[in-house]
Amino acid sequence: MLFSLNDKGEIDPNNQKSLTHPEALDTADAIIMLLRFRTWDDATYKHFDNACNRGVPIIGLRTSTHAFRGKLGGFGKRVLGEGWVSHWGGHKREACRGVVEPSEKNNPIFNGVIDVFADSDVYEAYPVQDAKILMRGLVLENMKPDSKPSTRTKKNRKLKKVSGINDPAMPVAWTRNYKWPSGKTSKIFCSTMGAATDLQSEGLRRLIVNAVYIGLEIEVPKKANVDYVDPYKPLFYGFNNFRRGIKPADHALGKILPAGQKKK
Repeated sequence: MLFSLNDKGEIDPNNQKSLTHPEALDTADAIIMLLRFRTWDDATYKHFDNACNRGVPIIGLRTSTHAFRGKLGGFGKRVLGEGWVSHWGGHKREACRGVVEPSEKNNPIFNGVIDVFADSDVYEAYPVQDAKILMRGLVLENMKPDSKPSTRTKKNRKLKKVSGINDPAMPVAWTRNYKWPSGKTSKIFCSTMGAATDLQSEGLRRLIVNAVYIGLEIEVPKKANVDYVDPYKPLFYGFNNFRRGIKPADHALGKILPAGQKKK
């Protein structure tokens, strides 16, 4: 796992220029991205770009649709199949329930996947034409898993048309292939779910793990083991809402993550 750090060697997601040990990407079998508006220097980005051009599978989660800014911007739309559009559901007010696209119900990526729930909101998203939509996200009335789907209306940014917010529901997971300048092709899985608290959903964890199996062309288990390897108690998502004073070594297997320092 690669992190962004501050000058004290502590994990700091606000440092958009930092990435620990980018050389690890040189031998990565797959890349799971959970990035937002990174501005890596050329040397760091080259490790990432080289890995991509080897054709490794890429799993892009949540804010990875807008992983980079500046000269690196556009990666989400170009590679993952969609960039940043808007918060479609009410941010921190309306959660998301995943619903399998009927045509994909027998797709092995859904082996053992039930009850996908994300307390992050649904993004507005219009994946590129060659993307295969796997799951749509119902905008719920509130943040509870058993909440009813919202019935309110909203104007979308693409067509400037008012419709029911779940009519149709926005795509929240899709796949596609992307061919790099090297000629190699990566299997792409993208989901606009994936905030820290979303990963408390066993169904979502299994969907992501199954996407890795498919990307690596390994048979997907009937029910992959996605149990926590150590206690997992994420903080609620939000800008600057992260544990201070935490170092990468604190995430080592067998350790319980410290509470961290309060916000400054």
